Amino acid sequence: MSIKIIKKGLSDRIVDQGRFGFQDLGIQPSGPMDFLSAQLANIILGNALNHPVFELHFPASTFEFQEPMFICISGANFVPVINEKSIALNTPIQVYPQDQLSFLQPLEGRSAYMAFKGELDENKKWLNSYASFQTTLNKEDHFSIKPLPISDELVNSVEHDLVQQVQKTLFNEHEIRFIPGPAWNDLTPVSIQVLMHQSFTIDAKSNRMGFLLEGTPIHLTEPKQYVSSAVTMGTLQLLPNGQIIVLMADHQTIGGYANLGQIILVDLPRLAQLNNHSHFKLSITNVQTAHQLYRSIQSWFMH
Repeated sequence: MSIKIIKKGLSDRIVDQGRFGFQDLGIQPSGPMDFLSAQLANIILGNALNHPVFELHFPASTFEFQEPMFICISGANFVPVINEKSIALNTPIQVYPQDQLSFLQPLEGRSAYMAFKGELDENKKWLNSYASFQTTLNKEDHFSIKPLPISDELVNSVEHDLVQQVQKTLFNEHEIRFIPGPAWNDLTPVSIQVLMHQSFTIDAKSNRMGFLLEGTPIHLTEPKQYVSSAVTMGTLQLLPNGQIIVLMADHQTIGGYANLGQIILVDLPRLAQLNNHSHFKLSITNVQTAHQLYRSIQSWFMH
């Protein structure tokens, strides 16, 4: 065994890109909340972009390593320490047998990602993915990882430009952009104005299934029943009480609430890193812009 959990965290788990191709069966992808940070941690270690990582939420799990290996932590800053000594984010870190990794306090962000240089036990996969909607890390869990070597070049040359680009994308006060959905034109003109100008607050009940938004209630021009249709991470649904929920990584696969729009993919990691009681505004964009922005961000990770 290579890694042991010696203290359970709030809602930590293993994730990869997710389990796609099964939503017609009611099985959600359950990928990372913040795909950019997961990819960043992996590329710093020379892993494939969608190599499995540990997704951590504060208070986070405490890990004990049982073999030498390299790890990298990206995303939220929970002040990671190994044997009570602070370690850097976004940097390859070598750990040794009996080393313990813990996290002291949440300084910035909501989800941290720990990548590791090694091969995870294939038996942990289900339907081609390590991600799980139900399984979180528990005390005494063990993970068999076959450590792999890392080049001296990767150890000694952190990709500072890439790290800076990702950090600027994640932690800023820009508006969250969305593409209007099929129920957008069913809103009252006043509700459209409210939605476009007010600041929303992330409710304390928010989680990996969805972020509840506090704000002035939004209304349809008239009561309406919608046929249940496919939804995905970032779908904006209007609840019966006039509030909005943004579906997140563990979203259901279909929904019958009014679909007001879709947050664009490049802004989802930034939304995912906002803590409860954080404030943000929405703004409209279009499909062409969303595609261009996504291609631009993914080009950062190409070598």
